[in-house]
Amino acid sequence: MGKLFGTDGIRGVVNAGLDAELAYRVGLAAAAVLAEVKKGAKPRFTIGKDTRISCDLLKGSLIGGLCSAGADVLDLGTIPTPAVAWATVEYQADAGIVISASHNPFEHNGIKIFNGQGFKLSDELEEKIEEIVLFGANNVPRKTHGDIGKVSYIAPKAVDDYVDHLAGTVRDDLSGLRILVDCANGASYTTAGKLFDRFDRLRTDVINADPDGVNINDHCGSTHMEALAAMVRAGGYDVGIAFDGDADRCLAVDETGELVDGDQIMAVCGAQMRREGRLKGDAIVATVMSNLGLRLFCQDSGLTFVATDVGDRNVLERMLADGYNLGGEQSGHMIFLDYATTGDGELTALQLLQLMSESGKKLSELTAVCRRYPQTLVNVPVSDNARKAAIMADPGLADRIREEESRLNGEGRILVRPSGTESLIRVMVEGKDSALAEQCAQNLANFIKNIEDRRDIE
Repeated sequence: MGKLFGTDGIRGVVNAGLDAELAYRVGLAAAAVLAEVKKGAKPRFTIGKDTRISCDLLKGSLIGGLCSAGADVLDLGTIPTPAVAWATVEYQADAGIVISASHNPFEHNGIKIFNGQGFKLSDELEEKIEEIVLFGANNVPRKTHGDIGKVSYIAPKAVDDYVDHLAGTVRDDLSGLRILVDCANGASYTTAGKLFDRFDRLRTDVINADPDGVNINDHCGSTHMEALAAMVRAGGYDVGIAFDGDADRCLAVDETGELVDGDQIMAVCGAQMRREGRLKGDAIVATVMSNLGLRLFCQDSGLTFVATDVGDRNVLERMLADGYNLGGEQSGHMIFLDYATTGDGELTALQLLQLMSESGKKLSELTAVCRRYPQTLVNVPVSDNARKAAIMADPGLADRIREEESRLNGEGRILVRPSGTESLIRVMVEGKDSALAEQCAQNLANFIKNIEDRRDIE
């Protein structure tokens, strides 16, 4: 990847790396590149944002750049990330832009671009945009007179249309369920209430739907499940649903307040899709970080477990390449490709609620088939990327991993991998015995620290 675009677009702390000037140049460059793809015809963009205080600052600059270069803009207002991907296709735009930093704290923000099919923009087009942003923004012609782009504000319509789309993905009225929904003070505050109110016989309470620009993800949502779990237990709810800041993720807690993660949601939804003949390839696509419980569930259920590198982008690429239609991550980023081109938290919630309603079972009963094995993650700091690579190549590390793995006696697994974004080596150990898993993880972390302290490898 280049200097600006990471695996999930451009990210940074606003006015400390990501600022209005950069956003303006991204708008200019994106419009110029899409105009080139359209052979000079005026491109059209959708644009949406979450609730961060910095979103309007960045949105104004992005729209300024887009319109200056002659692109028209459909402003969707505050709306979840998957809604932008969906609207880009639905409204026949050439690209969509999301202003969000997902589950990160409010001071962070980001710019992500979808193509006209609702998928992540290709690496080739990202590189062209990046080249213009970094070196050629002054060469992009600014339009004048009637060639300047026009902005159409369609937020209320976009929200309603998106809610209609989501509601149409389930066949059940979800009657008999009582749910508590945590919007993380994020983008789903515009959609979640409307969505669940579509089901007259579903009893819904919504919390953390009062954003003030700085409380997004602040001790709420899918990154902080403790309060939701307590409220579900105390209030006698059937399930608690939690989204992150841009609502592309969904986690749950069952009626006892126990966490239900993305692996378990994929397991129960995948099994139901297979029973209905809808699970393509009888496969679930997940990452190497998925819990051992999901792997064993697939093995016992006759499903194929397909593992990719970490990141929903890698999951989606494998799904598209091999024709699968269900995939995701333990963190709650799940892709139901029959209905969406990216992870969609509200869509995921509906699929889970439909399964609960139709089965008549409690969520704890449904998820009992996919046990979550104790999992320990230790991050080991290293000095730089070169040392990271050298440590991973050290033959002694491979021997030590095998030694620790043998201690698990076939009832666990070890994954040691370099971080893709930080100077860290991540050690993950899982197994039936949590104390043993923690001990193995710490042993490996100490071994890596000893290698890091040596100066004879480069």
